[in-house]
Amino acid sequence: MDLAKIREYGNIEFLAKQMVEGFITGLHKSPFHGFSVEFAEHQLYNTGDSTRHIDWKVYAKTDRLYTKRYEEETNLRCHLLLDVSSSMYYPEKTHLKMKFACLAAGALAYMLQKQKDALSLITFADRIELHTQMKSTPTHVHKILLDLQQILDSPSQGKKTGVASVIHEIAEQIHRRSLVIIFSDMFDNIAESDKLFSALQHLKHNRHEVLIFHVTDKKTESDFAFADRPYEFIDVETNERVRLNPAQIKTDYQQILQGFYHELKLKCGQYKIDFIEADVAQGFDQILHAYLVKRASMK
Repeated sequence: MDLAKIREYGNIEFLAKQMVEGFITGLHKSPFHGFSVEFAEHQLYNTGDSTRHIDWKVYAKTDRLYTKRYEEETNLRCHLLLDVSSSMYYPEKTHLKMKFACLAAGALAYMLQKQKDALSLITFADRIELHTQMKSTPTHVHKILLDLQQILDSPSQGKKTGVASVIHEIAEQIHRRSLVIIFSDMFDNIAESDKLFSALQHLKHNRHEVLIFHVTDKKTESDFAFADRPYEFIDVETNERVRLNPAQIKTDYQQILQGFYHELKLKCGQYKIDFIEADVAQGFDQILHAYLVKRASMK
């Protein structure tokens, strides 16, 4: 999917459904089955089960026996944390990082609801801006998808990132064991990285499972792949400007940035937190696959 042309394809709700259904179909050659994805509508028929609830229409299409499920159980509580600071709207003209994060969060919301798992959406910059209720109903997820659409359509200006303080606050607010999924570029104060590590440890200390999607435009943010000519770089959170040739600072920039992320990955490994590098150029399968692996490990 070309994120730069996202408006041509439709709204987030439509796209989220299309992505999930296409992804699951690709995995199993039939919608919504297998790979530890137990959607509420059907389950695989096992020898000895009653034949009363076999879905013969599905059998006709797939040549496999599935039974209809009717129980309304909530298996998981999931908090989707979305960083809406100004750096997430980079690049300025296309907002690729925010488009990617909103669509990925929307796809996970749709998948969670199909599994009858309860979820909430939390958006934040240097403070919590939105914290929805924890529900599993289609109406609730529809509202979350509308919230994501609004975030995408209303770029923020001058909002600073405060990942550490927000995670501490969330850890205090969530009282029941949950899966916490974070979408962020993690552009907090690198000089105070210990505060971020402490916040992540706080979540794990409270027995939550944590999955971090580090949203990045790898080509320019990590590889620093700019032409060899002068540029004016603008900090989208502070509006600070500096004019220079990228080649002059590339080595030092990458050394500092890679050092921070290397330490962050080590800490996540130490705390048993899943850290996924989510490059906006690599598509959404990386998000859905990582979620399914995490979901399966929690059973």
